Amino acid sequence: MQVHLVDGTYELFRYHFALPGHVTNAGREVAATRGVAGSLLGLLEDGATHLGVATDHVIESFRNDLYDGYKDGSGVEPDLLQQFPLLEDVLRALGMTVFAMVEYEADDALGAAARVAAADGRVQQVLICTPDKDLGQCVGGKVFQFDRRKQLLIDESGVREKFGVPPESIPDYLGLVGDTADGFPGLPGWGAKSTATVLARYGHIEEIPHDAAQWEVEVRGAAKLARTLAEGIDDALLFRTIATIAYDAPTVTTVDELRWSGPTADLAALSEEIDAPELLARAERLAERA
Repeated sequence: MQVHLVDGTYELFRYHFALPGHVTNAGREVAATRGVAGSLLGLLEDGATHLGVATDHVIESFRNDLYDGYKDGSGVEPDLLQQFPLLEDVLRALGMTVFAMVEYEADDALGAAARVAAADGRVQQVLICTPDKDLGQCVGGKVFQFDRRKQLLIDESGVREKFGVPPESIPDYLGLVGDTADGFPGLPGWGAKSTATVLARYGHIEEIPHDAAQWEVEVRGAAKLARTLAEGIDDALLFRTIATIAYDAPTVTTVDELRWSGPTADLAALSEEIDAPELLARAERLAERA
């Protein structure tokens, strides 16, 4: 059995910027929703049987309480933001399992659901479908990251090749380097190369000696980096916490909840609402084969 876990928020952003707009007669922009729905239906048409889609029902999460600068919905275009709940409604009508996050984030749901799936002996492979670097920490064993746009499958060696550190060090890596997309800066001077070199040896932030003379790796500007870390250790650990997947996010208790069995009765009205009647026809044809 193969399980697909899709980052619905990422897909919504991707299609919003990739497709020309589509405004319904009611004056609502729906292009991104139509794009995501059609794409995920295509995933089922290509043979996927167990599918979960994680979304950010609201942009804010518990991480905003940890750090004031963390991302929120203030910069999201209104035409895109209003499609968040619409996408969830359409995907549910298509019969897909949706993890709509409020306190947690879509990334947390993907990681949590991946753990549930990987623990099932019937599952051979779990594909977390997103290019988001945060999810690299979840890769290992049966769990892979899959970039659907590039058709790129990423395993543990792929994470190491891309970041220079193993999956378990990704939160530490982001804690030092920062993540502008999520709104936290990391520590000054700690770039991708120096961070990878140090973490490849020490694994985690608290294991890095605060005296550069004790470092067993050669890094340019080591003394300054060590001082910065010693002075900013609390910030680094906070940023690592922010970058760590919360595996207790509410998703499913068994992979059986992810099996697709066909659309619901709501799809007819919703597909008309977003000017996509073909979604109903495609879903019904696919259900006959399911």
